[in-house]
Amino acid sequence: MSATTSSYSITMRLYTAPDHGVVGTVATCIAACGGIVTAIDVTESRHDRLVVDVTCSATDSDHSQELVKAVEAIEGVVVHKVSDRTFLLHLGGKIEVRSKVPLRTRDDLSMAYTPGVGRVSMAIHENPEDVVNLTIKGNAVAVVTDGSAVLGLGNIGPGAALPVMEGKAALFKRFANIDAWPICLASQDVDEIVRAVEMIAPGFGGINLEDIAAPRCFEIERRLRASLDIPVFHDDQHGTAIVVLAALTNALRVVGKNIGDIRIVVAGAGAAGSAIVTLLLAGGAGDVTVWDREGLLSRDDATLPPAKAELAARTNPQRLRGDLQSGLNGADVFIGVSGPGVLKAEWIADMAPDAVVFALANPDPEIDPVEASKYAAVVASGRSDYPNQINNVLAFPGVFRGLLDARASEITTDMLIAAAAAIAHTVKDEELNQSFIIPSVFNPEVPKAVAAAISGRPLA
Repeated sequence: MSATTSSYSITMRLYTAPDHGVVGTVATCIAACGGIVTAIDVTESRHDRLVVDVTCSATDSDHSQELVKAVEAIEGVVVHKVSDRTFLLHLGGKIEVRSKVPLRTRDDLSMAYTPGVGRVSMAIHENPEDVVNLTIKGNAVAVVTDGSAVLGLGNIGPGAALPVMEGKAALFKRFANIDAWPICLASQDVDEIVRAVEMIAPGFGGINLEDIAAPRCFEIERRLRASLDIPVFHDDQHGTAIVVLAALTNALRVVGKNIGDIRIVVAGAGAAGSAIVTLLLAGGAGDVTVWDREGLLSRDDATLPPAKAELAARTNPQRLRGDLQSGLNGADVFIGVSGPGVLKAEWIADMAPDAVVFALANPDPEIDPVEASKYAAVVASGRSDYPNQINNVLAFPGVFRGLLDARASEITTDMLIAAAAAIAHTVKDEELNQSFIIPSVFNPEVPKAVAAAISGRPLA
């Protein structure tokens, strides 16, 4: 049975006979079906019935339905209502706007709004650089998407992307006290997206591009970086790359290898894969090979599309050709940002001793981490229900906190490398082991360390 997660958590309201022993029968039934009961509340007790709320976690939506059917089959139990806790959490959205100043009296209104606000506007008109101090701009980030590559769900459009962008904004606030706003654009045209972001940029201190498909995302980021005077950061690329480099740094500490001496295979030549490769090379890796639908990317292959040809020109020094299995023979590290099930456990046995495997496809990784751990010395994934979760939340809040604090106009590769080092070094020597190569996203020192690395300012 696969591990259950809170993201597939349901609450069943049950009507049962007035026998508290029924509650134990329900819990036993759920456990026998592979669910985990997390809460049982008797909300009403009468002479003729009990009303019981049972909360349990499942592995996926189908498993949730199986649990409901199993409980329905218990004699004397009626399933009155089933609530999906994840959907309940999203009702009405996850973020809101609140005033930072009191608005209780006419005096308050006259300063926060007209006529007093007019004086502030004229001051900014006369000294435009004051906008970052006198408005929200100095702490504001736009989270921009076109809905073309949302999580692992594909091109589902801007409306369906909104819950994800809301979540991103909530994470900015929770981990770095940054006010972020979801901007979901109803266009997948590069020119229109670039122009839209350029037009809203005056209200923001930074732009976070999110869930925009490759190769379109590369041109959008390049053009916006050239035209705007605020930093532009594509988290799917650079946030992922930062955390991967941090995790790899510590994984190599565990197995006693140096990044310059190892061979790395990256599965996936999309936005994340390209950025990971770029940062690995900048961070000292000398032998990186990329695998995608065409096989192992090599500069000898004249049929590659432009983006993959450019990637091949910077990688695969041995000019290997073939499938993923052949590319992994003798490799020290596998990094997957591709799709579910592309890596077979037995292939890891052909890798170098003390192999490192990062299976990062979400929600279903390239290989089950449990299976990978039978052959690899260190295993990481993108999932929260296994050790060593590679999560962008470790990077982007601190990155933007540092950029905003420094009033930076751009983000550089040196900043990305510094951020990765900051994350890696929050794991102390006495904490480091094969199941703990990356800090928890709830470690409050992580965003502080990343912000300090980005801004160049010492830790407070």
